[in-house]
Amino acid sequence: MREIVVNGRFLTQALTGVQRYAIEITRALATLVAEGRAPPIRLVAPPGTVAPWLAPIPVETTGSRHGQAWEQLDLPRAARGRVLVSLGNTGPLLAGAKQLVVIHDAGAFDTPESYSFAFRMWYRLLQSLLARRKARIVTVSAFSRGRIAAALAVPEPLIAVTYEGGEHALREPADPSILSRHGLEPQRFVLAVGTRAAHKNLGALAAAARLLAARGITLAAAGAADPAVFRPAGDVAGPGAIALGRVSDAELRALYEAALCLVFPSRYEGFGLPPLEAMASGCPIIAARAGAVPEVCGDAALWFDPAIPESLTAALERLLDEPGLAPALRAAGKERAARFTWRAAAERLLEAVAEVGA
Repeated sequence: MREIVVNGRFLTQALTGVQRYAIEITRALATLVAEGRAPPIRLVAPPGTVAPWLAPIPVETTGSRHGQAWEQLDLPRAARGRVLVSLGNTGPLLAGAKQLVVIHDAGAFDTPESYSFAFRMWYRLLQSLLARRKARIVTVSAFSRGRIAAALAVPEPLIAVTYEGGEHALREPADPSILSRHGLEPQRFVLAVGTRAAHKNLGALAAAARLLAARGITLAAAGAADPAVFRPAGDVAGPGAIALGRVSDAELRALYEAALCLVFPSRYEGFGLPPLEAMASGCPIIAARAGAVPEVCGDAALWFDPAIPESLTAALERLLDEPGLAPALRAAGKERAARFTWRAAAERLLEAVAEVGA
């Protein structure tokens, strides 16, 4: 296989699920290169970028621009003659068909209320043009494949699926100091993870917060949003609810391991990384049956209808009151999470790279 160039713009961006995917896929690719199971790979990034953890993949900085201008103008020059792989929803139009772009969902088309006007219009235009220029499109779930195919008029069989992994959730030792800082007691709080974007549906947790408060249980919400991308919408508020803001990987692991459960009310997900992280950490899941989350969690979660608020409180009451249910969900979740690994995702990505230009 020809040498691969990885678009390193993600290394300059704030960490969200998209950047997590890019980081972990690149880590897995580095392992495959070290084992001789992948072709030569080079990561090309904007000036000033460093990533020592990527050895044996060399990091090459190029150009004088940053952001979208760097990606559209400097990156294709540096990648000329090689297959370019972009892992974070966008790629340079000048690379034409000699590239692979991972598009994580069709949110800019399907949930416009979640995004700023400029952001969603740019994504719609750019992704449509990438499809027309025959860039190889990869995504992270069968759900996203269907939605992207509809939005970009690309036949579903031409869109590959890699899925994601959850083992990174166990890489860092848990940092329980976050519990004491916020007065959280193990097994006496329910965790929510997500931004305030509209499709994350955090406003639907108000009734759940009241139910939990009546039982002396806290609802703790972790996560922050980039206002340049997302339009702020619902938030977790009310008695017994606290906002933790952005947390580190070590803090998040401690939260997953100590929580009664993760409540995930999102009504649109291209994959659903927090539920997978929670399952890997042994945290029971209560989730909205929406987007790709059922594809990820299978029968290892309790489900509710995001359009019926009382179905969430009913699921919470069942988890709190039914003997043996929480331990059963923990065991099922760990077994389910073991099926999703970054190594397997990287191997599927390489299979799709081999088809670029075919």
